[in-house]
Amino acid sequence: MAEESDVAAFTTVAAKRLREEEEVGNKGNNYISTVIPGWFSQISLMWPGEAHSLKVEKILFQQKSKYQDVMVFQSSTYGKVLILDGVIQVTERDERAYTEMITHLPLCSIPNPRKVLYSFFFYKNEQWVHVLVIGGGDGGVLREVSRHSSVEEIHICEIDAMVVDVSKQYFPDLSVGFQNPRVTLHIGDGVTYLNAVSEGTYDAIIVDSSDPIGPAKELFEKPFFQSVAKALRPGGVVCTQAESIWLHMHLIENIVANCRQIFKGSINYAWTTVPTYPSGVIGFMLCSTEGPSVDFKHPVNPLDENGSHSKAKGPLKFYNSKIHSAAFCLPSFAKKVINKDQ
Repeated sequence: MAEESDVAAFTTVAAKRLREEEEVGNKGNNYISTVIPGWFSQISLMWPGEAHSLKVEKILFQQKSKYQDVMVFQSSTYGKVLILDGVIQVTERDERAYTEMITHLPLCSIPNPRKVLYSFFFYKNEQWVHVLVIGGGDGGVLREVSRHSSVEEIHICEIDAMVVDVSKQYFPDLSVGFQNPRVTLHIGDGVTYLNAVSEGTYDAIIVDSSDPIGPAKELFEKPFFQSVAKALRPGGVVCTQAESIWLHMHLIENIVANCRQIFKGSINYAWTTVPTYPSGVIGFMLCSTEGPSVDFKHPVNPLDENGSHSKAKGPLKFYNSKIHSAAFCLPSFAKKVINKDQ
């Protein structure tokens, strides 16, 4: 009975939010997702006219943090699901399609400095790779970064401590990333954190953000990309979540334009399929700073696909070197917009 009352209460609130959203247009919260008895439906003005639904077996957690609504439920087909402000962030079934790609597309595109240095029969600790993850409080990206033996330090800046705590409780296969001794967790605003770091601190920055609404809005704006470029060494790389080619070409066009102004190395857009994300696909913007050239389309630091390279949880389930290169092949309509100034 308690579970049914929780679902009913959430449905009532969601219905009220929907009415309010219709009255004020796009001025309020863009997310109006709802739980009706037995189902979660993801509804938003970010993808008008459509919704994706999952059958709910049980609501495991539901609370409002300082920044957003946080919910976890057990679904009947995708395992446990993490929801932030009414939008699916992670499901146990398909999370590898996102976490492996957003991590290995950039990290497999820069040389492994240990291999280079060993070829000259000497080694300097400061030549190891230093990685920053912004967002990613579920720990999945950390798990994937830890597969790279060339990475000496992994810093993560997550704004919402509740996301970290909830993930550690309900998503152990993702949050295992926090257990790696190379990881240092900072709870705080990613923009503020970046502005405080020294120039050229990181070799790679991975921005695992939610959509450009609420606490993640600044992570899609030009000043943020300027801060990222400053924090990267020459030839350093960034990979950021960059929305769906089916739904957000206007946003992608702006992201590409900003990156072309700021990053003087390589600029590429890639994409992957994630069934529970709106439209079933999500994109990544990959850029490098001026310096040693980076060819994102052809990995130079491949991972051993059988998992022997890492003590992370299990072998790779989605990423491989062929899908790495294929991820940069764009449909004609998207290629026309993204590459229009090239």
